[in-house]
Amino acid sequence: MLRGLTADPLGVLMRVIAVIIAITVHEFAHAKRAQLAGDPTPRQQGRVTLNPIAHLDPIGTLLLLLFGLGWGRPVQIDPRFFRKPRWDNLMVSAWGPLSNILTAALFAVPFHVGLATGRQDLLATIVAINLLLAFFNLLPVYPLDGSHVVENLLPPRSATAFEQFSHRYGIILLLVVVLTPLGERLFIGPTLYVLRFLLGY
Repeated sequence: MLRGLTADPLGVLMRVIAVIIAITVHEFAHAKRAQLAGDPTPRQQGRVTLNPIAHLDPIGTLLLLLFGLGWGRPVQIDPRFFRKPRWDNLMVSAWGPLSNILTAALFAVPFHVGLATGRQDLLATIVAINLLLAFFNLLPVYPLDGSHVVENLLPPRSATAFEQFSHRYGIILLLVVVLTPLGERLFIGPTLYVLRFLLGY
């Protein structure tokens, strides 16, 4: 692994930049949506900012850089402040992945207007990392954003049962997804499909 990092320093630099952008946008979106819903907690903790330092988790960032899977520093929220608790909870969770998809689409624009063509350049790397983070987080597996989205879409009784199940078995399911071919079907496949569409190849 270290040999690979030293053999392609430019590739490593591009992934570092892409990871920083993806995580910063993702966590800022969570924080901003919570603030808009009436929760002052993210603002009080300095999370309603596009300053990467506020959002990067050292271990999560390193794992995302090396393996394509990782995390930022979770945004703490207090749903008691939400004006519409279930809806706002859903939207706070959804805004993270959606912001990454929008970021990927934005950085893909140069490929469609003839300003970029390379598949391995910085713009393509930013698009790919943002899509990977988005689709991974949309999986309905605790503690990913997708599990909170599903939980708030279900009727209250079903939501409670889903929450209990996902909290009990979420980490196990997450390991199954990451360590088996199931992950390729659930989020790597969709990532590659949308990546090809956005980059036009």
